[in-house]
Amino acid sequence: SLRQLSRRTISTASRRQFENRVPEKQKFFQEDNGIPVHLKGGVMDALLYRVTMGLTGFGKANTHMWMLWYSFQPANVKIPF
Repeated sequence: SLRQLSRRTISTASRRQFENRVPEKQKFFQEDNGIPVHLKGGVMDALLYRVTMGLTGFGKANTHMWMLWYSFQPANVKIPF
């Protein structure tokens, strides 16, 4: 049984063959049409971009708020949480 196992070829390919669409995707994303590459994917890319930028802005503002709050506190004041 070990001999049969060693004779079998190990296939990493999927049983279903998919069409390689990489060249057409490359052509689509590399064409110069004035749209930034991070927005060429459509509505979902635009939504993901806006949510990411919103969360980044919120995080940065929140960090600055806490840094200011901590910088003006006396050393002997207990933190409220």
